[in-house]
Order: sequence, then structure tokens, then C-alpha cells
Amino acid sequence: MCLRFVYRGNEMITGFNFDIDLAQWDHQVIEEEDRFYIGILRPDGIRHSYHGVNRSGNVGTLLYVHGNPAGACGEGLEVMTIADLTEQFIQARLSFDDVLRILKTRKIVYAPDATMQAMLSDREGRTLVIEPGIGWRLEKGRYSLMANESVLDWESTRPYRIEGDDRYQRADRILRSCGERLTVQESLELLRQVQMEGKWATRVSFVYSAGEQAVYYVQNGQFHQVKRHVFR
Repeated sequence: MCLRFVYRGNEMITGFNFDIDLAQWDHQVIEEEDRFYIGILRPDGIRHSYHGVNRSGNVGTLLYVHGNPAGACGEGLEVMTIADLTEQFIQARLSFDDVLRILKTRKIVYAPDATMQAMLSDREGRTLVIEPGIGWRLEKGRYSLMANESVLDWESTRPYRIEGDDRYQRADRILRSCGERLTVQESLELLRQVQMEGKWATRVSFVYSAGEQAVYYVQNGQFHQVKRHVFR
């Protein structure tokens, strides 16, 4: 599951709900001097940073989406997986402009074992929506929003929507009603209102404030216990 937004008001602020089945994914919140991320344990024994923020303000997140054949994993120098692209962005190995160049010259595909789409943003609020097999878009307007259906071709994933899941619509209404300023507390409240429960519950929620160069986060829906990680 998962939900991500970027708000371009008086400052850039972004939020993310990380929803997973604990029986399938082993995760850990990791705080480093130059990076904050949700480390996902993979078969190689490494906790990969597919969802996180770095000191320069790069924020990357992967969200599950029903796959399409055009985005199937491939090989060759002209191919790059969405997982590698997102992780290298969070690791600061790629800048926002680097990602733009890659999108124009290489084919972005799913990882071998998961069909995911991405939202990448920088501290200035520039935001990319990237959907393997469908395409990509440099976002405009006050805000950007993504959940678990395609943003670029909504009809293609409409048949796979879970009945009653209106997280995207509720978040969209909240963001549409905001003015030029969206605070950290308002962003956390948005994430609280759209959090998931049950098997695919929200395990981590985080908000990054570019102005403060800080990440505010909660675990397991405990929004009364907000922690703060500052990039100094």
C-alpha cells in the first residue's frame, strides 16, 4: 500500500505513509547523519533505502501498484529498475537533474520481484511521478499526490482498486483545501486521517520539512509519540 504527497507552499513539505504486511517485509527506521530512511531487509542481507530523505533534501518513495507487461524487468545498459533509481536518489548518488537525464535516455522497469511506482522530489519542490511501462511526469501546481493506483493512467489500474479504499480521495480533498502554508502538524494529521489498519497497517509515517531540514516521524500509528530527526 502507501501514500505520498508533496506540497509546494511557502516551503516544500512532503509526507509519506508506509503500509506493509509484516509477514512479508522486515523493516527498520534508520537515522544517519546524512540520511533518514526505512530500511527494507532484502535477500542480499542489506537494508535498502527505498523510502527516505537525505541531507540535500532528496525524498524518494516507492509505492506498490498493479503491474503492466510494458514495465517488466529487463536487462542491458539502457534499462534501469525503479528500485535502483529511487535508492540511488535517496543515497545522493543521483541528483534530481541526473534522474531527469536518465528518464530521457533509459527505460525504467520494475524490479524483478515487485511492481512499484515512484515519487521523487527535491528540497525546492520539484517532483517526479515515475510509472514503469506507462511513463513519467514533472509535476506542476500546488501539490502532488500518489497512492496505489496509476496517476498517469488511472483507468489502467482502476479494476484493481480495493473497494472502500478512498485514501487518495480523502488526502486530495485535504490538500485542495490548504492555502499557501501547510504545517508539519497539519501534514501529520493528514497522514493520521488516511492511515491503514489491519494486515497492511501503516507502520511508519514521516513528514519532511525543507525549511527546518528535519524529518518528523511516528511508528505504528502512535501519532502522540512524534520523533524528530534533524540534518545538521
